[in-house]
Amino acid sequence: MAIEPERQTALGDVAARQLANATKTAPQMSRITPRWLTHLLQWTPVEAGIYRLNRVKDESKVTVDCSDRDERDLPQTYVDYEENAREYMLSAVNTVVDIHTRVSDLYSVPYNQITEQLRLTIEIVKERQESELINNREYGLLHNVSEKQRIKTRAGAPTPDDLDDLIARVWKEPGFFLAHPAAIAAFGRECTRRGVPPPTVSLFGSQFLTWRGIPLVPSDKVSVENNKTNILLIRTGERRQGVVGLYQPNLPGQQSPGLSVRFMGINRKAIASYLVSLYCSLAVLTEDALGVLEGVSTDQYHEYKRV
Repeated sequence: MAIEPERQTALGDVAARQLANATKTAPQMSRITPRWLTHLLQWTPVEAGIYRLNRVKDESKVTVDCSDRDERDLPQTYVDYEENAREYMLSAVNTVVDIHTRVSDLYSVPYNQITEQLRLTIEIVKERQESELINNREYGLLHNVSEKQRIKTRAGAPTPDDLDDLIARVWKEPGFFLAHPAAIAAFGRECTRRGVPPPTVSLFGSQFLTWRGIPLVPSDKVSVENNKTNILLIRTGERRQGVVGLYQPNLPGQQSPGLSVRFMGINRKAIASYLVSLYCSLAVLTEDALGVLEGVSTDQYHEYKRV
């Protein structure tokens, strides 16, 4: 005897969805990071895209005297300046965003297509900015560390002793360590192995590991190659003679300091174009404002046994 198929007695899900509105998110992108470096730097506006770094020439010749209660002659001195001061030129991160006017006209509810296209593109431009601040061969942090401010790890993995040595290089009001998340994890393992787990501090609503009260700030722009990377220690600000970020103020179409968006027009194919530009650079005011721990291994692990 054939079994009759069960009859549907109520409206099904597939048909019902035709009348329902789905709650939609704005477009997400995994490449977006917190970009802590740009938050922690002091940013200095420049004129005409040029920043001249003036320094004391042969400062050891500047003499003073702590005299007794006598009438000895006081030393005569002066402070000389470098005649060929280094000048930093702002570099540009640029791109052009194209969007068909039909798409922006018809499909901009609940999210405006032009706004979202520009928002995501600006995020990638800012990601590139952070990468340039670290890796640019002209002004990037890693390429502007003096030789006397470079040290190597004792055994590959970043130990508390290694970071103490780095602090000894940048001892005048150090601001923060900058490292790849894998390097920070490796340091945490070495601290755990020695029974000295690093404390944490809250900055910008997030938790950071610290060492000697100095936060270890993560950035995936500090590259890891063959399980080797670097850890930077940075002092920031002009008053501290540290590291400063540079930007061009008052740009046409400015959206945030140093970043502008300008409409370029619509072509004969009904494509609207928007120019996104970000102008920035970075200057290390004195050599002891920046140090680096080189040859940091990120692949050393340990077995922890209960006593």
